[in-house]
Formats: sequence, C-alpha cells, structure tokens
Amino acid sequence: MQFVPKTIREIQPEILPVKESPPELVTFDVGGMKCAGCAKAVERQLMQYSGVISACVNLAVEVATVECQPGAVDAEALAKKLTDNGFPSQSRLGENQQEAEAATIERRRQEIRQQIKQLTIALILIILSGLGHVLGTKAPILSNIWFHWGLATLALLLPGRPIIVDGCRSLWRNAPNMNTLVALGAVTAYTASNAALLFPRMGWECFFDEPVMLLGFILLGKTLEQQARRRAASALQALIALQPAKARLVDFKLPSLDLRSEELPLNSTSAVYDPQYIEIPADRVRVGEWLQVFPGEKIPVDGEVCEGKTTIDESMLTGESMPVLKQPGDTVAAGTINKSGAVVMRATRTGKETTVAQMVALVQAAQTRKAPIQNLADTVAGYFVYGVMGISVLTFLFWYFAGTHIWPSVLLGHGAMDMGHGAMNMGNELPIIHYQSPLLLSLKLAIAVLVIACPCALGLATPTAILVGSGIGAERGLLIRGGDVLERVHQLDTVVFDKTGTLTTGNLTLTDYLPIFQNSELDLNLDINGGNRQDACSTIDGVFGRVDSKLLQIAAAVERGACHPIAAAILLEAQQQGLPLLAAEDFCTEPGFGVSALVDGRRVFAGNAEWMKEQGVAVATELSGSCKGKTAVYVASGGVLLGVIGLKDTLRLDAKAAVERLRGMGLRVMMLTGDTASAAATTAQQLDLAAADVLAGVRPEGKARAIATLQAQGCKVAVVGDGINDAPALAQADVGIGLHCGTDVAVETAQIVLMRNALMDVVESIELGRATFNKIRQNLFWAFAYNTLGIPVAAGILLPATGILLSPAAAGAFMAFSSVSVVTNSLLLRRGFRA
Repeated sequence: MQFVPKTIREIQPEILPVKESPPELVTFDVGGMKCAGCAKAVERQLMQYSGVISACVNLAVEVATVECQPGAVDAEALAKKLTDNGFPSQSRLGENQQEAEAATIERRRQEIRQQIKQLTIALILIILSGLGHVLGTKAPILSNIWFHWGLATLALLLPGRPIIVDGCRSLWRNAPNMNTLVALGAVTAYTASNAALLFPRMGWECFFDEPVMLLGFILLGKTLEQQARRRAASALQALIALQPAKARLVDFKLPSLDLRSEELPLNSTSAVYDPQYIEIPADRVRVGEWLQVFPGEKIPVDGEVCEGKTTIDESMLTGESMPVLKQPGDTVAAGTINKSGAVVMRATRTGKETTVAQMVALVQAAQTRKAPIQNLADTVAGYFVYGVMGISVLTFLFWYFAGTHIWPSVLLGHGAMDMGHGAMNMGNELPIIHYQSPLLLSLKLAIAVLVIACPCALGLATPTAILVGSGIGAERGLLIRGGDVLERVHQLDTVVFDKTGTLTTGNLTLTDYLPIFQNSELDLNLDINGGNRQDACSTIDGVFGRVDSKLLQIAAAVERGACHPIAAAILLEAQQQGLPLLAAEDFCTEPGFGVSALVDGRRVFAGNAEWMKEQGVAVATELSGSCKGKTAVYVASGGVLLGVIGLKDTLRLDAKAAVERLRGMGLRVMMLTGDTASAAATTAQQLDLAAADVLAGVRPEGKARAIATLQAQGCKVAVVGDGINDAPALAQADVGIGLHCGTDVAVETAQIVLMRNALMDVVESIELGRATFNKIRQNLFWAFAYNTLGIPVAAGILLPATGILLSPAAAGAFMAFSSVSVVTNSLLLRRGFRA
C-alpha cells in the first residue's frame, strides 16, 4: 500500500476579543471650592492622575465624579492629592450613604454658622464705619481716622482672614480663585490707605472704609448664596432621608404573625405587636428574608406583601398624594410609609438595588452631568481670574500713564468729600483736597476691576438650575438624568409613543373567537399535524366541549410561554372560563411575531398574519377584515389555520389630553407599534392622529430603524415606552422616556424615567426640562453679561463722559450679589411647578 502524503492546513486558534470592563465611577465630596475657577482646577488635577478617563466637578453640590479604568485608581490616594492641593476631599466608596450625606450636611451647616458669625462682625464694622460718615464732627471718636484704621485692620484680621489666606494660597498653587481677587483688592486698598495715613503730604485720601464694606458685602453674598444652594439641594436630601435605617426581621412561620386584621391601632395588644423579631440595619437585609412593618413605619426594603392588608403612602417616590391599597402579592418600595395595617413582607431588593436608592443615584448623577451649553463657561472659567488680574494691571497702567493726561478733569470732584478721612480730626490742620492723584485714581480703578469680576456666577449658572430642576422632578416622580438630557429636551420637535401599554392600558380583553371550520365534525376529524386525523381528533375532543373553547385552550397552552399583554389576556380568559391548560413544552418566542410550542407533541403557532405566511399558512383577506380595528392572533399547526382570536385594548384616560398638550407645545406626536395597521388606525382615530403619523406593523428591531429614519430627516425625537420592551428605540432616540418603570427605575436606555403610570407626566417632564434649560440660558446670559459690562465700567470706561466712578466697595457689592442672583433665579423655577 502506498501512502500519499497530504498537506494539512495548520489550524490557527481563533482569537476571541476580550470584552472590556465598563469604566469605574468614583464619587468625591470636595470642599474648598469658591468659584468656577476652583472647579476647573479640581477637574484639571483629577485628569492628571493616571487611570482617570474623565472628571466632572459640580460647584453647587461640591461633588466630583470620576470615570476611571477598573482597578487603576486608588480613591483614597486621589482624595489625599486633592486635599494636599487645598481642596479637602473624601471618597464615598464603601460608605453608608445616609451617614455620608449627614456628615456633608453637618459640615455645610458649620460652614454657614461660621459665615454668619463672620458676617455679623463685618456688619458691625460697616455700621461703625457708616456712623463715622453720617455723624461727622458730632462724634469725634467715630470720625477719627485712626478709628477707621482700626476698623479696617479688624476687618482684615477677623472676618476677612479666611478669604485672604485662601486667596493667597490659591495664588501660590497657581490656581487663583474669587478669593484671590477679593484678597488682592482688599489688601491693596488697605495698603494704599495706610500710605496716605502715614505720609499725609502725598495728598492722598484714606479709604479705610473700602476694605470694610468690600469684605462685608462679599460675606453677605456668600452667606445668602450658601443658604440658597442648601435650599436647592433640599429635595435630594429629603430623598436620601427616605431610606430607612432599621428593619424588623421575623420568622414568617411563627403563629404570632397572624395579620388577618385590616387595620390595627398602634396601641393594640394583639400578638402581631409582640412577635419574635430581630431589629437589624436595613442595609443588611438579604433578599428572601421576612420583615414586619407596623403602621406609621417606613418600608425598609423593596419587597412583596405576604400577609396583611394596608395602605401605603408613595408620594415621596411618585408624587401621588393618595395612599395606595396593598394586599398579599402586591409590591412595596423602600422608603414609602405604611399608613394603616401591619403587614409581613418578603424582601426582593435590598441596599443599592431598592427603588429609593436607585432614585438617589439617578438624581445625584443628574446633578453632576453638565449641559453642553456649559462648556463655554467652563473654558472661560479656566482662565477667568488670570484674565481679570491682567485687565486690572492694564487698567492701572492706562489711567496712570495715559488716561489722567488725556482727561485731566477726571481728577477733580471725586472722593475728597466722600472718602476724605485724611482731613478729619487727625491732629493735622490740612486743607481738604478736591482732586485725586493719578496714582490713587488708577489704583482705585484697578481694585474695582479685581473685585467686580465674578467667576462664581459662571460656575453656578448651570449646576444650580440642574440642582433645582432635578429636585423638582424627584419630588414629582420625574427623573431626568442630567444637563445634557435637558439640552436635548429643549431641542425636541417630535414625540413618538409606543401603543400597547403606553397610549393604551395594555390590559387586552378578548372580543372574538373565530374557528375556521364551521362544521364541527370536520374540525373534530382534523389532525393538526396533517397526519393521522383520527388520533389528533380524539386527543383534542377529549379536552374541548365547544369549538371556540378548543381554540382558546390551544392558544392558552402556547401563550403560556410568552410574557406579553396578549398572552396575559388569553390566559386570563381561559382561566375565567375554567378551562384546564393543555400540556405544552419547547416554547419559542419570536419578538414582534408570536410564540410557538409543542402541544401534545404537535407544533402549534400563535401570532400575527405575517408570521402565519412565514409558516406557510394562508390567511384569507376576509378573515383579516373580520378583526378590523382589533389585535388578531392566528392559531395554526401543520400548515393549517385553526382559527383567529380577536383582542381589543382600551385607550388610557389621559392619552388624548396628553397628545393635545404636546401638540400645543409645538411638538409633532406620532405612534409606533408592532400591531396591525387596522388596530393602529383605530387608536390613531381616537387620538386624532394623521395617517402619516402612525407607523404600524414594526418589529422591535425595526423600531430603532424607524427612529433613525426620522432623525435622518432632521427630526429631534423623543420615544415614550415602557423602558424594557422598547429598549432599542429608547436607545436610538435623542431622548428616551421610560414610562411607569416603578421599581425598575434603573432603565439604562431611558434618559428620563417616570415613576407614575401617567401619560401627563410625559408632558410635565418635557415642560420641566424646557423650563430648567431656559433657566440655564438665563443664568449664563446674566453671568456673561454682568462680567462683560461690569468689568469695563469698573475700569472707568464711563468716567470721562459721565464722571461715574465705581468705588471698590460698590464693585464688591455688585460682585457679591451677582452670584446670589444666579442661585435665586434658579430657585424661581419652583414657582412654575408648585404642587
């Protein structure tokens, strides 16, 4: 035998791509930030750390969110780096959320108390300084220049010390902030006044009241701003406070847990109030454990009522004020309040998986995500303080070397009468000077430029509006994921609704049973597999009594393997008729088409007409017309159509009103459904939707393509669905709105999550998004306009023509109240969304 060698191809091992792990998110509480420049400096420092992908810092809530490579970043080391660079930071990893938030709230309260204390001292100094001007020679002590020197010195050493120290440290670290500008202005004014005091022959005036009033106004503005920011964050703090601290762990098998009573008073002596239980922290409850909840207590974790009946106040999660009846089998959410009866529940979700914990996470994430419109402000903020310092130097140089020579009149009629402490009761008989020296005027204008500039307004414009808007949404069960979503909401021009379960109730009811074979003898002799008809007939005939019941029973057996409103309706009807379910196995679901299963060894299909055609089953046109305006489920086996079942859905009560409101807002409203064209047309007619606005017979994977087609036409599209079945379309849309997600709030594909089962919440969420984004635009406009107009005025642009000179104290007052105005404007958002 001769062997013929063959060349065997070398088999190369298949290299499978390794799926990358998702980025890790780390959150930090960051202190010491005074303005947008500080926030930008923190972002810059975070981005310099190895392993950090991106960083986002929120000035309003003093939180930094860092996206990093998994396992590549030591959170504690990163926090220490920020702390060493002047921004005291603490990682939130592994901390109890309530304890961390409580510590943050307490820290902010201490800061506010300290600011109020400093403000009180500053106001006393301002009053004493003002009395010296008002009383003049009537109160020699109060008008003495050395007395005013003492007031200015105390202002710098007491209330102004933290500002000056922080400003100098920030400048030393090459990260100057608002405090740097204020410190430079106050110290320069104090130094110039000391020079005038010590060298009176120079002819300068003393303006010791400038640093006193400047620091007082700055502290007043900071205090008001802190109070407003705390009010803006109150909704999130209230949401975090909902999370219960304790849970009552019980053994459900104990006879003492007999909860037949509907309502038990708190002082009841029933055995239900004396069970054998263990009280444990709520965050240590495990899934499957049994918990007891008395009236007036919070539900500790998400779960299911197992025994007892009660009403639950869910207003803190959904915004719905009316308590909801709960009985065995109903779900309850952590943080809601048990109002009436004692119940035993089984834990289904614990810790970070509970509804309230996910809501808190969504709201916190929303508050750290910036709107793209903020990018310009962030870019400006990074160089703002340096730019202001440069403008201040240029202002001084211009007026000293050129301005006072071009317009010599600006040296007359300023300051001597208003700020001329140098001539009062110094023990020197000096004439009152009615002009200013070029050096002093240039210095005043340079100081005014320093203190009028407000980087805070730029930094607070976006986060405060998002803070208030997300808080309003959380109170009403509307969770908007961030500033970028708000900007897209503002741009929307089209809203596309899913039909079943969104525009309609999703509770289908059976209206028709239509067997194909009117002759029952023919039907009974039918072999649904097309083989031995007599065997099949005997099997089926032993189960069914009427032709329509046979059809329903076969359909119910197949639909038992599906999780869909159609399947639920068919199974419910079979149960109500008392029909026993046939044995079925090997279920197969084809999304958008139907379901099949082996029933008594025969493959049976239940689905739409398109799927019947794919299975080689002919559907007569007359048969399709008999279910016009309804959802038709065809049942077939072995290529033979057994019959059709007609189902009808009802429109939601608020669907028409919601559609009309959206149209009134200038939005195009469309309907997208996998249902038949006739069923979709019936719903569209009830909603007054044009045929062009109805997309029917679209499979789940086709829905995303349909949305992409609209986007290709230039439409900005929002899709409203249940957040699970419509995931591809929600992900494709510019804004995905998950309706009635309930305890499934963490729907990754939805940018807006609605907690209530109400279509009007879609309208309200878009209105809230538009209103919040408008506030962002107003705030940014004010911040840029203030600085664009204020800095030139402080630099003396109006001085030659009008004689208007902005003193450093007045400039400081404008700066202090500019940031307050931004926060206050954001708080005004609540006026349009009162309960």
